[in-house]
Amino acid sequence: MSVRIGRSLIGPGQPVYVIGEIGLNHNGDVEIAKRLIDVAAESGAQAVKFQKRTPEIATPEHMRDVERETPWGTMTYLEYRRRVEFGEAEYLEIASYAMRAGLDWFASPWDVPSVEFLERLDVVAHKVASASLTDLALLDALAATGKPIILSTGMSTIEEIDRAVDRLGTDRLVLMHATSSYPMPAEEANLRMVETLQRRFPGVPIGYSGHERGLQISLAAVALGAVAVERHITLDRAMWGSDQAASLEPQGFEHLVRDIRIIGDAMGDGVKRVFPGEEAPRAKLRRVLA
Repeated sequence: MSVRIGRSLIGPGQPVYVIGEIGLNHNGDVEIAKRLIDVAAESGAQAVKFQKRTPEIATPEHMRDVERETPWGTMTYLEYRRRVEFGEAEYLEIASYAMRAGLDWFASPWDVPSVEFLERLDVVAHKVASASLTDLALLDALAATGKPIILSTGMSTIEEIDRAVDRLGTDRLVLMHATSSYPMPAEEANLRMVETLQRRFPGVPIGYSGHERGLQISLAAVALGAVAVERHITLDRAMWGSDQAASLEPQGFEHLVRDIRIIGDAMGDGVKRVFPGEEAPRAKLRRVLA
C-alpha cells in the first residue's frame, strides 16, 4: 500500500521519499531555514521538516528554569525554547518558499495546540517525533486531522509502537524505524527492524529516520527496503545546536540523495533476464549454448 504526501506516493515501487529534517537547526533564523530548504531542493529531496512546540507546554517542568549558554547570551531553557520557535508569519514565509522550491513541508508538533497551529497552515502531513510516540492525546489530535502521519519509533518498545499504531490507524500511516541516539553509533542502528516492522505491519510503508554520522547506514536501510529516509541537515556541523553533530552538511546530503537514487535504479524487480548490455558478451564468450 502507498501513502500520498503532497506530490509523492510513498511505498514499495515508488522512489524513496527523502526528507531533509531542518528541525531546530535554523536557530530561529528564517534566512537559515530558507538556505536549508535550498539545500534539500538542490539535492533532490522531496520534503523538508521542522519542529513545532508551544514552549510553555512542551518544555519539561524540571528544565524550564535551568540556565543555558546560547549564542544570544545566558538564558533559561524556557526562554531559549521561545527564542528559536517560529510563529505564524515565519511559517507562512517558509511554506511559500518551500512550495516555490518544489518541496513538501511539514513539522513534528510536540503538543495539541501545535497540531492546531499547523492545521491552520494546511500542512500536507504531520510527523510524530519518537519522543511523542506515547503521547496519546497528541496522537488522537493528529488522527482527527485526517492527514497522513509519519511516525518515528525511536526510544520505544514494540508494545508502545503497537499502541500508537492502534491509536492512529494504518490507512494514512508511514512508520520510520529510528534509534534516538545523537549521534547514533553503528551498533545501535538495528537495521533489521525495517524488516521486522514490514512483517508486523503489512501494508504500512516502512522508512528510516537516521541520526548517525555518514551515509552508509541510511543507504543500507534503503537496500533493506526502507521506502522513506529522513536525515537532519545543517549548513555546518560546527553551528550551535544539539542536533548539528548528527546532521549532514550540504554536500553529504546531496551525496545521500544521489546514492539513494542509484540504489533505487539498481534494485530491479527480481525477475531474471538477459539485459541488452549482456547480449554482446553472451555472443562472444558463451561457448556452449543452452
